[in-house]
Amino acid sequence: MREKRQESSKGKLPEQRAEESTRKIPASPVNYVRTPLQRARSLGFDSIMSTAGNYPKRPPSGRGGGGARRCRPLPGAEGPRRAAAGARALPSTWRRAAAAAGGEQRPYELVVFGASGFTGQFVVEEVARAASGGELRGALRWAVAGRSRTKLQEVLEQAAERLGKAALGPEVGVLLCDVGDPGSLAAMARQTRLVLNCVGPYRFFGEPVVKACVENGASCIDISGEPQFLEGMYLKYNEKAAEKGVYVIGSCGFDSIPADMGVLYTRDKLKGTLTSVESFLTVKSGPEGACIHDGTWKSAVYGLADQDNLKKLRKKIGYAPVPVVGAKLKRRGLAFYSQEFKQYAIPFMGSDVSVVKRSQRYLHTQLQETPVQYGAYVNIGGLGSVVKLMIAGILFLLLVKFSFGRKLLTKYPEFFSAGRFTKKGPTQKQMDETSFTMTFFGEGYSEGQNPQNGKPNVKICTQVKGPEPGYVATPIAMVQAALALLEDATCLPKQGGVYSPGAAFSKTKLIDRLNSRGVEFSVISQPEV
Repeated sequence: MREKRQESSKGKLPEQRAEESTRKIPASPVNYVRTPLQRARSLGFDSIMSTAGNYPKRPPSGRGGGGARRCRPLPGAEGPRRAAAGARALPSTWRRAAAAAGGEQRPYELVVFGASGFTGQFVVEEVARAASGGELRGALRWAVAGRSRTKLQEVLEQAAERLGKAALGPEVGVLLCDVGDPGSLAAMARQTRLVLNCVGPYRFFGEPVVKACVENGASCIDISGEPQFLEGMYLKYNEKAAEKGVYVIGSCGFDSIPADMGVLYTRDKLKGTLTSVESFLTVKSGPEGACIHDGTWKSAVYGLADQDNLKKLRKKIGYAPVPVVGAKLKRRGLAFYSQEFKQYAIPFMGSDVSVVKRSQRYLHTQLQETPVQYGAYVNIGGLGSVVKLMIAGILFLLLVKFSFGRKLLTKYPEFFSAGRFTKKGPTQKQMDETSFTMTFFGEGYSEGQNPQNGKPNVKICTQVKGPEPGYVATPIAMVQAALALLEDATCLPKQGGVYSPGAAFSKTKLIDRLNSRGVEFSVISQPEV
């Protein structure tokens, strides 16, 4: 699940307000104590100390509060000062990675950008939990970034309260930064090794963050489930990221770490050659049901409306075809009865299939591993659920083709989704009572059996299960992916670039990290011939 940027007071996204005027925000002087200023300049961050001048035009309102200001430590925020003084306290792995990136030791290991957004607030809480949990090899110096000082401070206070602390430590910095101000994004990227980007929809707001990170030597991960954005970033920035030695890794939330890493887990547990996997997602909720923040709904609306351009993008990339090894995996119908779960299922409409295919292509072409075919499905219940879903799906597909229809869908998400998507998002009780299970059915060939001859002769069943997928499991996945990138640096691909999770983390301890935080991988039935 992806974090979605708050709408303006009129509920407009960039597509609808392209012709609206913008206005300049005058800069106001900021007074800095002499010693912190000297310390910041000694680290090479002169650009963030600008005290006057003309800022770029302010982007349309509603993408997180506050005005467009250059990314800088807030007056009185101790994070950057303590970070500069404590740079020598970096764990050895991080020091080596910093040296490889150009020799500089940056004030922060990671920055959560969009920290005051709906998903961002939960990511902040998860980072704070990891930083205080004693699991890391050294103190984690991190910061939150966004447009509103007040909202960022409220998020930090809320995280401290939920963790039972009076306040988070002075190692946590607060940065003012705006996605519409390239200078502020660049300044943010220069201060950290890694940016956790929680600002969506990514098709509208994702690229400026990726661009700033790549150009300024910072890695970047996001929780996008938007294939066009993910593959567009590969086309534009893969070579540049490789030159800079940084990693841009998309889909590091519920979309699509459980699926991508689940396929790899299944492959590793099979004694033989895994050639195909089908996954079935089941989401269970309590009496109050489950719902999702409407930002995800917007991504689906604009993603389906732009489906034709995704085909053109893939043609432009010129992907090498992934060979089919073993028996070809057959596609299932639009709705079918699953004998394993005794209910109806439909194809999963998220990014899982495209992300897994990218990982398998990389592992085959770069590491000469046998590619695995993959199909993803979601269980929906009885026949009545199928009928309701078909009616809603037809209406959705009709409306999404027209600008007027898209306006209706994004303005009234609760009505058109039968309450599944709301502008407020789920309540805490709804999140506490919701969980997911993703079951993988794998087929392959036993050791010594040639996959090119005959039918598969071995099967395995594995499972990934965890808490509420959108705002509990997603922050866990994102933060653990960030820690794997920071602490398992020697296990990452040797060359920087734009990667899927499976391609980037296949040799790391990410699955072990997820298991320790409640996103559990397990074998349900041992391989049987």
